[in-house]
Amino acid sequence: MLGKSSDQTSPQAHLFKPVLGSFINLKDPLVVLGQKMDWKGLEASFEQFYPKMGAPSKPVRLMAGLLILKQMFNRSDETIVEDWRQNPYYQYFTGGVYFEWELPCDPSDLVHFRKRIGEGGVSRIFSMSLGLHQDKISVAQEVIIDTTVQEKNITFPTDTKLAINSIEKLLKVAQRHGIKLKQTFGKELKALKVDLRFSHHPKRRKQANKAMRRVKTIAGKLLREVRKKLEGVDGQGYEGVLAIIDKALKQTRHSKDKVYSLHEPDVACIAKGKSHKPYEFGSKISLSTLPGTNVVVDVSHFVGNPHDSKTLDTVIPKLKSIMPENLGFGIVDRGYRGRKTIEGVSIVVPNTKEDSKQTTEYQNNKSRQCRSRAAIEPVISHIKHDCRMFRNYLKGVIGDKINATLAGAAFNFRLAYNEIKAMVLFFLNLVRLLISVRPQIIPLH
Repeated sequence: MLGKSSDQTSPQAHLFKPVLGSFINLKDPLVVLGQKMDWKGLEASFEQFYPKMGAPSKPVRLMAGLLILKQMFNRSDETIVEDWRQNPYYQYFTGGVYFEWELPCDPSDLVHFRKRIGEGGVSRIFSMSLGLHQDKISVAQEVIIDTTVQEKNITFPTDTKLAINSIEKLLKVAQRHGIKLKQTFGKELKALKVDLRFSHHPKRRKQANKAMRRVKTIAGKLLREVRKKLEGVDGQGYEGVLAIIDKALKQTRHSKDKVYSLHEPDVACIAKGKSHKPYEFGSKISLSTLPGTNVVVDVSHFVGNPHDSKTLDTVIPKLKSIMPENLGFGIVDRGYRGRKTIEGVSIVVPNTKEDSKQTTEYQNNKSRQCRSRAAIEPVISHIKHDCRMFRNYLKGVIGDKINATLAGAAFNFRLAYNEIKAMVLFFLNLVRLLISVRPQIIPLH
């Protein structure tokens, strides 16, 4: 059942633990940010994810606050619970009343909480981040849209790695079910791995190619033997794993929908034209921001590698639900060529042939819009490096969606946090200035 949150307004006296509000700075930006957020509305919307009976769970504000802090300050599940134990401002932000000396929960509880709330619960957290910037969203008429790649936590895929990993996984499956194999090829594989080293060198290329063919042959033998012998035992649940291994061993250079990782088969290879990184392995993410304020109003995830112009059919309806009356222009780059209008929203693409036929007023307005488009690039960089979207450690497609949405929400929370910090510093500097300026006393003659 759903656990109750603590009441910070009227804490009862505790004999040993100090009250947080008695020794922290209540004007700290993190404290002010926590007071502005709609925690009660979030708890009411999360009530559907908890049963009516059973032991009470951890409070929603505690678990959701830990997720928000984790993304805002780029921490892992293990480090954020340790930081919470040491930081009284983190404890107050998550609804704490007294300073606690123990961990708030086990790091694995954050995993279970993400699974419990799913994509819908994370979208509710993102909506709460938009509520902090509703005044900016209500007057905006333009949106900047761009796509990026959220890389998955996998190594650079090669045929050698996939074949060797397939053999190791097949041996584990056989050992788990007590299947006695004709041969495990352990000694031969050890020698083949030596032959595969420095395969790019011209003098070793022939030997490495021969070793690679032999490794794939061994993997195919083990796959057929394990699949045949699993029929006689309770091998339910491994059909998908064996199918992925079979696909990875059969794919060629020109195959479509390749397998790049056995434990993450949905990873796609995406080329974004970067000279320092020609290919990125992960999922495509579409981000939409407001020009001038950089508020992230939408984060959309796409399976595979669809063309950028195809993503607008999903993004524009979501933006119109967030900005139902004001949205008039979607500013994009040249990768979106081919789309002019979607559901009444004009798609602004730079350097099109129609520009020369339009009026000067149109050209000036479009030139301004296209110049503002570049503002989304540093936003994407900050979301990746500061809000944990540079590399995704969550499993599966649902993990891609959750991590990307939380990263967008964390960026909005950081915007509000920095605005509060700037306001506090402004008033502090103003007070110092007023104190330093003393009235001049003019002597009377």
